[in-house]
Amino acid sequence: MKILSGVALTIGILFTHTTVHAQEVILRLHQFQPNTVGGIPQGAIEPWIERIETQSEGRIKIEHYPAMQLGGSPASLYDQARDGVADITWTLLGYTPGRFPKTEAFELPFLTHDAESSSRAFHEFVMANAMDEFADTHPLVFHTHGPGMFYSNVPITSIEDLSGLKLRVPTRIVGYVLEELGATPIGMPLPSVQEALSKGVIDGLALALNGFKILDLGNLTQYSTVFDGDAGLYTATFVMTMNKDAYEALPDDLKAIIDANSTPEESANFGRVMDNTDQLGLGIAPDTPNVMTHISASDAEAWKAAVEPVYARWIADMAELGIDGQALIDSARELVAKHAVD
Repeated sequence: MKILSGVALTIGILFTHTTVHAQEVILRLHQFQPNTVGGIPQGAIEPWIERIETQSEGRIKIEHYPAMQLGGSPASLYDQARDGVADITWTLLGYTPGRFPKTEAFELPFLTHDAESSSRAFHEFVMANAMDEFADTHPLVFHTHGPGMFYSNVPITSIEDLSGLKLRVPTRIVGYVLEELGATPIGMPLPSVQEALSKGVIDGLALALNGFKILDLGNLTQYSTVFDGDAGLYTATFVMTMNKDAYEALPDDLKAIIDANSTPEESANFGRVMDNTDQLGLGIAPDTPNVMTHISASDAEAWKAAVEPVYARWIADMAELGIDGQALIDSARELVAKHAVD
């Protein structure tokens, strides 16, 4: 009996050890988009989670909470990662205006191209110029979306058409752009857009082509305006970041797995998903009632001239913070050109 009891105890200890070893860490990932609409949640975050879990052989388990299921607002997501409300969050940097001022260089008008190359450039830009703005968390992925455009319930075919329109903007810099063009910018998180459109709170919004896919904007708005040429009206920037204590608590081999999936290539992958969703949106658009206008590359020159004061305004903002805004613009342009796809 003593022998059997000893064997049972040994088996129990081994079983417990195996169970603990198989699932050593549980991390909660929180973000603002539903997980049913495609785009980043399904196309980038879920595969990222799968790679982490597979490469760790089950020692890391990541619970994905989409659509703000852990509470709070999209604007609180960065702080949730900082404070440990969640272990990892994905969010739009513009939801907290002025908090990451150096990163705003990438939001300036007609500066960036496709999301994949722009995300490579943005990752490198932050590493070189703006990591101090993220010192209270452990950043994993920096990326952008594709070229920005308009969706609206009145046609926008010229700058004059924007006069007096109330348009949702994702960031304060895009707000500067619309003010220069004569529109009234309205800041709000993306999940609020559909209700705001239905109630007439806004006349339209600035977003990328993925809006046709992720928000059904082909049926929710009557018109859209796309900028042809080598750059969109603007882009928005994103971060997926991790609580510092949660990262530091990992053993070195598990930190190495997180690090191996937090590279410029991963940022490019998130951007590639954005580009793919833009293409899905473009494919859907002709089957909707939405009427699309293309601003040609030559006609876009007038728009570029109209929004040029945004650069001076932003440089002045940075000067008040003791930051060399022109140097950041030069760095952003250099990196965008370096990573641009021919």
